[in-house]
Amino acid sequence: MARRALVVGLSLAGAVRNAVADTWCGKNYMASDPIVPPGGEFPVSAVSPDPLLAFRCAPVIKPYLPEDASAPAAFLIDTPITLSEVVGAIPITLPAHGFPTALQVTIKVDGKTVAKGPVGLNETKVELPFSLKGLKPQTTPYDVECSATISTFGARGQTFTAKTALSYLPNPPDGRSVTKMDLRTGALLAKPATGKGGAYETVFPVGFYSNFGGYLTSNLSVIDEIKAQGFTVIHPIPTFDNLTALAQVVQRMEEVGIYLMYDMRWTYMNATAVTEEVNRIKNSPALLLWYTGDEPDGTSDPLNATTTTYDLIYSLDGYHPVSLVLNCENYFWPEYTAGSDIVMQDTYMIGINATFSTVWGTECTPDHGDCGCDNCKGEFEDISTRMDEFAERRFVEGWERTKAIWTVPQGFGGDSYWSRVPTGKEFIVQSVLAINHGALGVVSWNAPTTAELTASAALLSRALTSDMKAFILAPHASFAHAEAGRVDVGMWTVGGRTLVLATNLNYAAAEFDLASVPALKAKARAGRVRQVLDSGAHAEGGVIRLESVGSGGFVVG
Repeated sequence: MARRALVVGLSLAGAVRNAVADTWCGKNYMASDPIVPPGGEFPVSAVSPDPLLAFRCAPVIKPYLPEDASAPAAFLIDTPITLSEVVGAIPITLPAHGFPTALQVTIKVDGKTVAKGPVGLNETKVELPFSLKGLKPQTTPYDVECSATISTFGARGQTFTAKTALSYLPNPPDGRSVTKMDLRTGALLAKPATGKGGAYETVFPVGFYSNFGGYLTSNLSVIDEIKAQGFTVIHPIPTFDNLTALAQVVQRMEEVGIYLMYDMRWTYMNATAVTEEVNRIKNSPALLLWYTGDEPDGTSDPLNATTTTYDLIYSLDGYHPVSLVLNCENYFWPEYTAGSDIVMQDTYMIGINATFSTVWGTECTPDHGDCGCDNCKGEFEDISTRMDEFAERRFVEGWERTKAIWTVPQGFGGDSYWSRVPTGKEFIVQSVLAINHGALGVVSWNAPTTAELTASAALLSRALTSDMKAFILAPHASFAHAEAGRVDVGMWTVGGRTLVLATNLNYAAAEFDLASVPALKAKARAGRVRQVLDSGAHAEGGVIRLESVGSGGFVVG
């Protein structure tokens, strides 16, 4: 959620702007302030005249533990051919007709070869197995070098290299939870939050940033209700000035079995405070992940702040991923995102005036002003555009395996920039649209909110947990996306079945014909359609019919 501070805009060279001013996303927003371009824009990748290979590798799981040594571990190999000069991409000599057979890939851990195998060009998520038995668990990551050699008829052989890290940690102390990331999908894997045993399962986090004082602390039974509604995570909002109350909240979360997203927004740049907080919370079985910067791009926090804290947290814990949220559309994105395993976006577009700030009395442009949603148009597509931009930048930086993207739907309104609270159906449109564009977590600002919106969020969470995550988080699911008349559709196929998740961005009824997707045509006409999410949608004769801002999930096959 946006927070205001007196900040100094920073540049990559560390230069200070001409004057200290109130800024957001590096922009002056007061009527009395001059228009000064904020800078910090993500560079547009140059286009190469020749094909490039962006050879990349990553472990399948982060972290591995001794419990994983009895089964084969694996590295993921990606070999996209691109014309964009992205990080690590270098020219590749290709034959005049078709691709060569394969790259010969070798993986070395601390200089020792652990895996070899052929990998085709333009492939993704190819797994090369290796054994952990020859490695000793340690708290610092192993250095990994991946190399790929290709020989084409009539051309000299070429070698490509990439580096990554392998986290193989010792068993955690008794009682401490572990959250693993499946880097094939970005999904989280965790045991039950009660700490009473159980297997690792995929977790699709759905919940709210939740007021601490006056809400969670006022009656601990609120936590029971949140769990009973079907939510999977609670993100308490600091400050946590009453440590006794904090301990009681965390204990109740453990008792009911709901995961904790622990927030250090006000202290994350204070190493002493972070050390105290991490050591206080890290042994809770309910802990799912850490959260550091809350819109650090908005307040122009030091560009190395998130990475400095990321490294500190990993030195203190290492068993849980680190997250943060970015509010700006395009302001020093890689610098802030570098300090995370999970980067969230909070595009609050409902009830805004996207061109004129009702708060500050100024126009909003790419260089000036603050309308509550940075560089937005005030439409649902602001969310999908932001998700797609984040995903593209992640690919450019070579982070598509190591960083996941989550979404923060708007769950508030009626003041400041936002004239009204979203309806329940609008909440689900925000969430489903982001999921269709790659979001693997939905954590809304903020609770408590309206009963209608809470009920819709709970409906979505239950559907994700009971049916939909088995498709969305499946490591070997194939994904396709479609859009027709502002109906946005995501399709995940596992085996012979496909999850179709459709959302209507129109404030009028719309439809999507499943027969427009060749792979679904026969199954849909045969009536093999089961609805798993109903927020104003139904299937009829192979056609999904959606109400105004309606959404629906359907398993076809």
